Amino acid sequence: AIREAESGETALAVLGSGAGVDMLVTDIRLGGAVDGWKVAAAFREVHATLPVVYVTGNPMLESCRVAGSVYLTKPCDISKLLEICNALLARS
Repeated sequence: AIREAESGETALAVLGSGAGVDMLVTDIRLGGAVDGWKVAAAFREVHATLPVVYVTGNPMLESCRVAGSVYLTKPCDISKLLEICNALLARS
């Protein structure tokens, strides 16, 4: 199932709810005070080996990326995103 969050705070609530999550796809700029960097870091703390994909128009900051993540710049071809997500899920 896909779970959507309209803000970083909502994303953290979804992650903390115990809902089954197999991968995180996030933008960097999210509504609210919590950005995608923080959401990915919180996700990685709980799910050390699950995939994280950033899809954003923001510059990549290596120091903020979680280990093993994939970074795609906008505009991103949806078929490429799906291909990457499927490949990452197959490996995890």
